[in-house]
Amino acid sequence: MKSQRQAKIMEIISEKEIETQEQLLAELNAAGFRSTQATISRDIKELRIVKELSGFGSYRYTVSSDDVGSSFSAKLNAIFRECVVSYDYAQNMLVIRTLPGLASAAASAIDAMGLSVVLGTLAGDDTVFAVMRDNNAAAAFYGEIKNLLS
Repeated sequence: MKSQRQAKIMEIISEKEIETQEQLLAELNAAGFRSTQATISRDIKELRIVKELSGFGSYRYTVSSDDVGSSFSAKLNAIFRECVVSYDYAQNMLVIRTLPGLASAAASAIDAMGLSVVLGTLAGDDTVFAVMRDNNAAAAFYGEIKNLLS
């Protein structure tokens, strides 16, 4: 349940401008996840979610860019950003297309993140196949990739 809740949190903050824990809690409740403010606070800390200034002058929750840098090396992060051509997901699986010969580097970057929602990756020459713990985790990770590459 914890991994599903945390995946849903990542999905919510990637799709919506969430400014407070109360708003996040309301979104989680609307999605069918019953929780408390204290639990949400712990999840925010574990996921290394921070507030950043949005383009509208307000603050919103987002994944820390420092977290990305500390989760895997800056070199692999740069490779991931430069090599991904396209990406999509279906149910609990992600398919990431890369430039030829760089799928292993992209898979390595994903593996180095150490996310509990990633069960494993498989790399070919230009394609990475990632199996996630559940459908929500795949949707949330898709959102993270979208944020990383935009």
